[in-house]
Amino acid sequence: MNVLKPHISLNVSNIDASVAFYERAFGVSATKRRPGYAKFDLSTPALNLTMQEAPRTGVNASHFGVQVASTEDVIEAKRRFEAAELKTFTEEDTACCYAVQDKVWIEDPDGNSWEVFVVKGDADVMENQPAKAAAPAKTEAACCAPACCVPSKLGDAAP
Repeated sequence: MNVLKPHISLNVSNIDASVAFYERAFGVSATKRRPGYAKFDLSTPALNLTMQEAPRTGVNASHFGVQVASTEDVIEAKRRFEAAELKTFTEEDTACCYAVQDKVWIEDPDGNSWEVFVVKGDADVMENQPAKAAAPAKTEAACCAPACCVPSKLGDAAP
């Protein structure tokens, strides 16, 4: 599997203040800005950091992930997860966080969601609009908000 970089998605209460902070912290401008959303695609440190404005809930991490080079790498990760008897949820050609992606999700025992994903191109929308999904998405809000881009209750999805 060709791993590109880790991915962290943060829920933030003020996107402008957070972008200003991270631009100072990393010494670079955000790679992508949309209303309520920002992305830092960093080389050093190798990190795909996204943030979306969301109400304060006491939980700041939305989800975690590993960005890979190709759809084949996503499929390889899915096979590995299933061989390890982990429940998975897959999405193909889904528009999420202003990008078209293929992804496979797993959830740890504490409910932390992890995705292995490839970015296939830009999308005009932030909202999760799968063109084809292996199981029905369980989202209730706009993409990358606390309940979006993260399939809830993987136990309900077929492995």
